[in-house]
Amino acid sequence: MPSQVRVRFAPSPTGYLHVGGARTALFNWLFARHYGGRMVLRIEDTDFSRSSEEMVEGILEGMRWLGLDWDEGPHYQSRRLERYREFATDLLAAGKVYRCFCSAAGEDRDYREGTAGAADHSCPHLDAGESARRAGAGEPCALRFGVPPGRTVFEDGVFGRIEVDHSTLEDFVLLRSDGVPTYHLGVVVDDLDMAITHVIRGADHISNTPKQILLYQAAGRPLPVFAHLPLILGPDKQRLSKRHGATSVMAYAEAGYLPEAFFNFLSLLGWSPGDDREILDRRELVSLFTLAGVGRANAVFGTDKLDWFNGQYLRALPAARLRALAEEELKAAGVWGETPTDYPPETLDAILELLKSRVRKASDWSGTFRAFFTDDFAYDPAAAAKFLSDPVLGELVAELEARYRDAESFTLESTEEMLRALASERGVKAGLLINAARVGLTGQGVAPGLFEVMLALGKERTLERLGRLARALQGAKTENE
Repeated sequence: MPSQVRVRFAPSPTGYLHVGGARTALFNWLFARHYGGRMVLRIEDTDFSRSSEEMVEGILEGMRWLGLDWDEGPHYQSRRLERYREFATDLLAAGKVYRCFCSAAGEDRDYREGTAGAADHSCPHLDAGESARRAGAGEPCALRFGVPPGRTVFEDGVFGRIEVDHSTLEDFVLLRSDGVPTYHLGVVVDDLDMAITHVIRGADHISNTPKQILLYQAAGRPLPVFAHLPLILGPDKQRLSKRHGATSVMAYAEAGYLPEAFFNFLSLLGWSPGDDREILDRRELVSLFTLAGVGRANAVFGTDKLDWFNGQYLRALPAARLRALAEEELKAAGVWGETPTDYPPETLDAILELLKSRVRKASDWSGTFRAFFTDDFAYDPAAAAKFLSDPVLGELVAELEARYRDAESFTLESTEEMLRALASERGVKAGLLINAARVGLTGQGVAPGLFEVMLALGKERTLERLGRLARALQGAKTENE
């Protein structure tokens, strides 16, 4: 291990921070923090037609949400163009690079020996004087690296020994005819200038590594450690994409996931602490993270598992933070206005305590459990069809509401006793009333215990909702007669 570990996260701002990029940033961050090193943030923005400031800010926003701070940068490749040209020109002078006068459209063509077009590709064999004369006369040309014969062998930090025969590599462009550097040139120059010791990136870059190693060697510079992370797949084992749902990190933030839960979940996509632990805070993850724990198999991203992680973290939140999250979500979703006076902190805390074992993300409060926070909710059609169809229910629910209204006590025990007593008197199963009342109070067929729900909502709201249900049932009965 070098005296100081230096890693980098180098996104291209042609899109927002996606899950794969976030996992790469997180693993670099954990590696740097574990070894007391530094993480450099670099913006690879030389795709001028697709890069934008909006995308840059989106990437930074996603990193900040996850708590991935960086020690240096952000550095922008678009501001270092002269440095790349200088590096490529030095390699040209050293005979490692040649001018390629093929059409601009063919700058990235494959020019391996024996391939189509190779016979017409005379640029590597041009006399140096002739090459310089044509360039000096203004003839457009790219600078192309001449791949020497042989093999490149390197020890990947995840996948182990990798060997590549140079016959499989084409002479590749470093500097296009318009002076814009290619990915290979920009990344190597930056990693050299920024003294990067470990290049930790996705496995889709393995094929790029031999070319970049050749550039290090051509410059006479030592290699960093290359470590390639397994890909992230969807549940169908295909590469993660929009068809699997949201891939932008901030889309998960907007959906109500906690950053600490997403951080924990993402850290275990392709890495293991070496035991069965899953809930690990940032301090523990920093302490445990090494490349030895990164597996070679592709990781599977599943929202069910993410929901489980988020539920675990929500349940562990202090009451004050849980309340603040719920209020923020309910206001953002339009369920609440700015000042919902009928939900004081103690009432809201009681409802949240009742629900927190069932909530998986903040949006559940304004969705599945909307009825706990507003009287503006509908009965789930499937639940209504299943539990509200018995013609005797209208009268029974009206009677239950009347008994609760007249009762001096409204406790967990008394509400249950009165319901069961009414059912017994009328010769029906208590479950008939319990299920119907649950739909009336929550709009759902599945919810926390009915009598706990009544206590959390309070007597007045319970009475109002039972009265609403009774009227709806009696109205439906009248229409059917």
